[in-house]
Amino acid sequence: MRTYLCHKTPKSFELNGRLDKSPWTEAAWTDYFVDIEGDAKPAPRFKTRAKMLWNDEFLFVGAELEEPHVWATLTERDSVIFHDPDFEIFIDPNGDNQLYAEFEMNALNTVWDLLLIKAYRDGGPAVTGWDIHGLKSAVHVDGTLNDPTDTDRGWSVEVAFPWHALGEIAGKPCPPREGDQWRINFSRVEWHIEIVGGAYHKVRGLSEDNWVWSPQGVVDMHRPETWGLLEFTNQPFGEGEVHALPGSEERVALMEIYRAQQKYRGETGHWAKTLKDLGVYPTGASLYTTPYLYEAAIGKWHIDNSSRIWHE
Repeated sequence: MRTYLCHKTPKSFELNGRLDKSPWTEAAWTDYFVDIEGDAKPAPRFKTRAKMLWNDEFLFVGAELEEPHVWATLTERDSVIFHDPDFEIFIDPNGDNQLYAEFEMNALNTVWDLLLIKAYRDGGPAVTGWDIHGLKSAVHVDGTLNDPTDTDRGWSVEVAFPWHALGEIAGKPCPPREGDQWRINFSRVEWHIEIVGGAYHKVRGLSEDNWVWSPQGVVDMHRPETWGLLEFTNQPFGEGEVHALPGSEERVALMEIYRAQQKYRGETGHWAKTLKDLGVYPTGASLYTTPYLYEAAIGKWHIDNSSRIWHE
């Protein structure tokens, strides 16, 4: 799991898409993004990395995307932005695998914000009508947008998420307190292109690349249990550390039960009634099943058939 210590900044600043200004210059970069499936796949063709900050009004995300040909076509809000090359942010404030935000933007600063009641694997749905009121975003293109005649260096973005909007889904204080931890991840969709007749065209027969901060293991961003860990701090830049996620071992074991139940139900049409049926035996685990639902527990940590994880 990737981790990031997010420092509070007392400074206010205007968003223009550039990260070469204070306080961004004081914030640490994330690791460079990797393929969504992790080390099993080749390293990305172009570099991507991000930074985060916060103050009493916003959670700020900045990212830098290396790109020799910056292009974008979509201009209407809530378009399916990943049909263009895009940058994506996923936020699950209380880390329960449910009620999380997805945000996408392209190099034209066209955005798509939506709310996931639960992951698609558990039935969704996605609420596209949900808007992040007060959202701010900006793009800077280091080169020329939609011009195939030259070579660009890339593009960078800034996004400011208002705490009052994130508070609608957080289930915890917004703005956060010292040491609060959220789950977050970033994704970049990149297409293979060719220049034909002076214009960009996607190469037929090639699917998109998916590059992420915290790898998912599969081509599916909607697995919040694999996202990175974001910890908030008031300490000065360069000081502090990310603490262990409470219940980390229990969470891993409960997700093992969840995956085994998904497989078992797919094969038999019903949930397993015992851990022996599943062939998994996490220490201290218990399983309770009805014809339609189940719940597993390890100590005070629980998971149910919708992959919701909670602590009693």
